[in-house]
Amino acid sequence: MHRRAPCPTIKASSFVRYAHAPVSPLPDDPEALEADAYSAFDKGDLQRAARAFDALLGIEPESADFHYMQGLTQKYLRNWARSLHHNQRALSLGSEPNDAATWNAGIAATALRHWREARRHWRNAGIDVADCDEPINHHYGNVSIRLNPDSCAETVFAERIDVVRARLLNVPLPESGHRFGDIVLHDGARTGERQWGDSRVPVFNALSRLHVSEYRTFVVFVRAATLRDVDALLHAIAPGIGMVEDWTTSIRHYCMRCSYGTPHTHESSGASPWQPERNLGIAAVDLASVEDLLKQWIHGSPDRHFDGLANRDCELPEPTAATPWWRGPDDGEIETA
Repeated sequence: MHRRAPCPTIKASSFVRYAHAPVSPLPDDPEALEADAYSAFDKGDLQRAARAFDALLGIEPESADFHYMQGLTQKYLRNWARSLHHNQRALSLGSEPNDAATWNAGIAATALRHWREARRHWRNAGIDVADCDEPINHHYGNVSIRLNPDSCAETVFAERIDVVRARLLNVPLPESGHRFGDIVLHDGARTGERQWGDSRVPVFNALSRLHVSEYRTFVVFVRAATLRDVDALLHAIAPGIGMVEDWTTSIRHYCMRCSYGTPHTHESSGASPWQPERNLGIAAVDLASVEDLLKQWIHGSPDRHFDGLANRDCELPEPTAATPWWRGPDDGEIETA
């Protein structure tokens, strides 16, 4: 599913565990072992890939390539200390600059909040940041973030406040486990594009949540006679309210082609009539704030009605399958039809 740009107005670094069949032994032959390692990674079997690359490093401990691949594997497993270690080893052992290892080391250092180390890698990647122990807090533009890409993926818009950190600007569905205002760590490789106003912004996969927002997510059902009635609620300013989003219009279910940034023409049944029943997502600090907002809104017109309200605080979902979810359109592996 996909979101429109918002109206202008912890399991943070847990090791990912995938469900697997019983562990099968690795090949003894080094050549077969290497083939097995890369094959497991390409299939998304990260646990097996990690075991195989460990075995290969036991044979060739000074291999920059194997350290890089283990660092990459550990990144997608969200095992940040190991990812940082292996990417640093790949950089120290490599005979040539490795931009991918530099970025992955910066991502892992950011996840660990090793700010000076992260800044060092960003400078090596050609990004102008100061040498200090503070987190980066700068506007790097707006992006789209694919939350939980290895399970029930949902894309939302976000403000990029760091090279690989972004603050969510939409109200995510409760099932995502995320909240409006969460700060997430995202990957460095784009996996598509989304329309933002008159321009297009890159899509990045979220890797981890670094900060949980104070705003909880409330699902609200109302009836509104006109668009003006809904707009009055969307743009209302009230204590304890972070954002009101009309999910009736902002959520779009995309086919795979559209989801990965290659929109195409779908058959249309023509313009839809106005829908009085609206489904809203409201980011608020507590229930009382939502109730006060709705009372104020209803008082403004007899054509405004409140039908129901619910709050669901969900955990971040577990990965649903071992698949190479990190691949984007440039990898040539995404099914587009």
